[in-house]
Amino acid sequence: MSETHQNYPQLHLFLNYLQFEKRYSLNTVEAYRNDLEQFFLYLTNEYETPLLSDIKATFIRSWLATLKGEGISSKSINRKASSLKSFFKYQLKLGSITTSPMITISTPKIKKRLPEFVLEDNLDTLFNHVEFPDNWKGKTESLVLKLFYSTGMRLSELINLLDSNIDFQNSQIKVLGKGSKLRNIPLSNEMLDLLKSYISQKPKIIEGINNLFINEDGKKLQQRSVYAFVHHYLSLITTIKKRSPHILRHSFATHLMNNGADLNAVKELLGHASLASTQVYTHNNIEMLKDIFKKAHPKA
Repeated sequence: MSETHQNYPQLHLFLNYLQFEKRYSLNTVEAYRNDLEQFFLYLTNEYETPLLSDIKATFIRSWLATLKGEGISSKSINRKASSLKSFFKYQLKLGSITTSPMITISTPKIKKRLPEFVLEDNLDTLFNHVEFPDNWKGKTESLVLKLFYSTGMRLSELINLLDSNIDFQNSQIKVLGKGSKLRNIPLSNEMLDLLKSYISQKPKIIEGINNLFINEDGKKLQQRSVYAFVHHYLSLITTIKKRSPHILRHSFATHLMNNGADLNAVKELLGHASLASTQVYTHNNIEMLKDIFKKAHPKA
């Protein structure tokens, strides 16, 4: 156990809480670990390892100011402050402290960026006019792109799908999302037919591999390879800077909102824990309406 964890055993307990009770992903837990270990190392060096109950807001402000002086971005500083806020909130819950030093802490304001998305016409071009190789690789890449846009699922969710996740009887697919939360996403008849055909044509699968999508060697798709071919095909039909699987997720949500979908329904489809995460797509909708207004209204 590191010296930081020895001085502050509450840190180890908190990380276990995130992993085993909150069921956060290993990447998320690791991000919390890095943020918190940096803070407690700073406390040890600057304030001679104060007790948890003796940590003051001034200590935290000093640390955040140091980070800013080192050129750390406002986004990263906000994330670190959020990690501390969660940590001290958990300590309040346990009774380790009586008040959180984060109460009076303010963080840098960040200008919210609207999520980029691919225009519907461009995606129509991708799915109806771009030619994919007439082999297993081409079939897989075409279907992966269509499923991303049809469901809005995350990259990690898609590559971990199993054949058994498809519920043909109820026309839906079961997705295991963040925090091991299961959600059902409806599928069109066209998508069901494509998935059924794909499964029936699968090459010989390596023993122990039962993923829905596999490469020509019968192995599970890797995140890096999926990112690469998604970037390639999106480059053929759009000039937006970001051309990742997540852009197809943004496109899925934005197009739903632009066509009148209920915000709560989009939240459930995306697997968001909070409605606030979904509301960003309403801004794209508003910007689109503003654009229409400027072009169409004589007094605009």
